[in-house]
Amino acid sequence: QVHLVESGGGLVQPGGSLTLSCVASGSIFSLVAMTWHRQVPGMERELVASINSGGGINYADFVKGRFKISRISRTNGENTVNLRMDSLTPEDTAGYYCNARAYETSSKWGDYWGPGTQVTVSS
Repeated sequence: QVHLVESGGGLVQPGGSLTLSCVASGSIFSLVAMTWHRQVPGMERELVASINSGGGINYADFVKGRFKISRISRTNGENTVNLRMDSLTPEDTAGYYCNARAYETSSKWGDYWGPGTQVTVSS
């Protein structure tokens, strides 16, 4: 089983910054990619940023130049990826969710989600 936990959300004023962190642990044989998504109630979950095991990075158009995803760091069986968010606007208010695509064995893989962390941008 693979477990993900996000942290770092909170209330921030417009123009402010936050850094979200996601830790993936458990039975990870091989990590394919880690991604950040966000969701507003009543709307579909949307991709924010992704990084694969080779270091390839992609961003949604609406965050380019404002958000930065870190490389995946591995320490003591835990894989961590951060999302630095600058120049936040009220439109960035959402629940932010981390996803890991990982192999638990050489042939068994899955998509795993964390419970999410709330980001609220308001004055």
